[in-house]
Amino acid sequence: MKRLQILVKGRVQGVGYRAFVQDKATSLKLYGYVKNMPDGSVFIDVQGDEEKLNLLIDYLKKGPPMSRVDSLDIKPMDILADYTRFSISY
Repeated sequence: MKRLQILVKGRVQGVGYRAFVQDKATSLKLYGYVKNMPDGSVFIDVQGDEEKLNLLIDYLKKGPPMSRVDSLDIKPMDILADYTRFSISY
């Protein structure tokens, strides 16, 4: 079990990116949340199996059709959270 915090920059707001992340994370049985940031980026706090996290990262790099991902800033976290599902935070 591993936990990551990921900041996604590019055209990732107003294009269904959060719903895309929630769908992919849920299908991979990952837990955490995704939310829009004031600067136009998207923040993801996610944990689960390392192999599944790597698959999610591959999805995040592509994003949904109308998005454009310029960069992913990925930080491993030392402490696991108490997540029981993956949600969109507002």
